[in-house]
This record gives sequence, structure tokens and C-alpha cells, in this order.
Amino acid sequence: MGASLSNLTESNGYSNGGRPGLGDIPESCVACVFLYLTPPEICNLARLNRAFRGAASSDSVWEGKLPRNYRDLLDLVMPEERYRNLSKKDIFALLSRPVPFDDGNKELWLDRVTGRVCMSISAKGMAITGIDDRRYWNWLPTEESRFNVVAYLQQIWWFEVDGVVKFPFPADIYTLSFRTHLGRFSKRLGRRVCYFEHTHGWGIKPVRFEFSTSDGQQASTECCLDDGQEDEINGNHKRGCWIDYKVGEFIVTDSDPDMELRFSMKQIDCTHSKGGLCVDSVFIIPSDLKDRRRRKGVLK
Repeated sequence: MGASLSNLTESNGYSNGGRPGLGDIPESCVACVFLYLTPPEICNLARLNRAFRGAASSDSVWEGKLPRNYRDLLDLVMPEERYRNLSKKDIFALLSRPVPFDDGNKELWLDRVTGRVCMSISAKGMAITGIDDRRYWNWLPTEESRFNVVAYLQQIWWFEVDGVVKFPFPADIYTLSFRTHLGRFSKRLGRRVCYFEHTHGWGIKPVRFEFSTSDGQQASTECCLDDGQEDEINGNHKRGCWIDYKVGEFIVTDSDPDMELRFSMKQIDCTHSKGGLCVDSVFIIPSDLKDRRRRKGVLK
């Protein structure tokens, strides 16, 4: 069977009893088929033989896998001389990994299957009320954040986190969400442990999440970050884990001009204090990709 498979995949000039193999298919024909496949499928088939390998490196194949405005994305994250001589395949490979920009406070990447644009914004890229006062906030280094640091709130009365991004989003429908964690966490003897000595005030009144776009779209939602009741078996399921709070969706019909997006998370009722919360980042991803995202938290 192994010999038969080898004869099938390699070009043999019809010497195998006059029967053609996959290696006899012209590279241009293979490239036409690749236009309808996903990048992972193309990379897997590239291992079959020389013709498939050549087609899998064709600019005409990878041009269609990139966003139409991929040059605008490249200009945003790096100087032109870094990508000027790259093939389209190499550009896709470059952008399919998180690429930092804006002093490392934001990242963009392409979904490896669909080639659609995703973005995350660090807490360091947002305006947080009282962030410079160590009585209220601290920066915690952690491997659990893609930015390796999160903002930890000990206690405050006026809680407000604001952010803005101006970006050439390709045409799509996007979901914006905040990633937070109730409680402080660390590793002890190789195990993850959480501490809740500062966690309070999040079950009294809801936090308000909202965003608005430069073309007039708006969304808002309210949610209590802490459950009022304890589950005797599982404990408080909102504590000790990362949770993505969905704010809403917005639609982009054209990447030109750049869209400005303003977003916030706030609880400014000063009748009570609140604390013990980690703020990691904001995610902006195509809406139908959110269920495929690999993450440790859950989407509310």
C-alpha cells in the first residue's frame, strides 16, 4: 500500500502502467483548487509532492487569504522595508501570529483558518481612574495574559475603565468584550491559587459596559460581576476564572476611512466600595469566530 501511495503522489511520467498520478497535475491547476481551501488545508497538502508544494507558495493563492487592506495593517505595525520583499504566504504567516503595536499595548492577528482580523487591547492601553495610586491599583505580572500583565484593583469607590482605538477594520461583523477576573491569583508549589480578601462590592449593583463607533453605532449592557449566592459544590462560579463580558456587536462595511471605537466599563455609584478585580484586556473579534476562540474564561 505504501508503494501504491508513493506512485500516486509522485509524478512518474506515466511509467506506472500508463496511469497518471497526483504529481502529473499541473501546478496551475493545483493552485486553482487551493483558492477554495483554508490555509491549514493548503499547508497539509503541500507535503504531497513538488507540484502541490509549488502551488502552496503561489502569491495568487495567498492573496485571496489575506484581508483586502492587509497593506494598511502592515503599515500600522511595522516599517515597509520589513515586509517589502516578503511573499504573500510569508505575510500571512507573519500576520497570523499576534503582532504588537502602539508601544505593545495592542495586538492584531489573522485567524489562521479564515484570515479575518482580530484585535486585543491591554489594560495598559486604557485610561483607568486612579491607576497611578497604589492604594487602589497595582500591576500584576502574569503568564495568564497575552500582554503578561494585568491591572489589579484592591479597593475603590469610583470604578471606571475607558479606551479608544482608531483602526482600519476590514468589512465584517465584530464583537467587543472585556476580559476580567474576580480575585487575585498566583502560583504556589506549582499550583494555581486564588485569593479573595479584597473581592467585594460587585454583587450590589451592576457594572455598565458600553461602546460607540465613529459612524454612530452603539451598544451597552449591565451585569453584576459577583454572584450573590454560593454553590455548595462549585462555590461562586464567577470567582477565580477569567470571564469575557460581551458588550455588543458592530458592523464595518468599508475599511476606509478608519473606524474610531470608544468603549468603557464603569461602576461609579460611590455609596459603596468595590475591589478584588483583575482587568486584563478588551477583545475585538469577528462575531462568528468567538465560539472557536481557545480561552480559559467563558463568554457571558
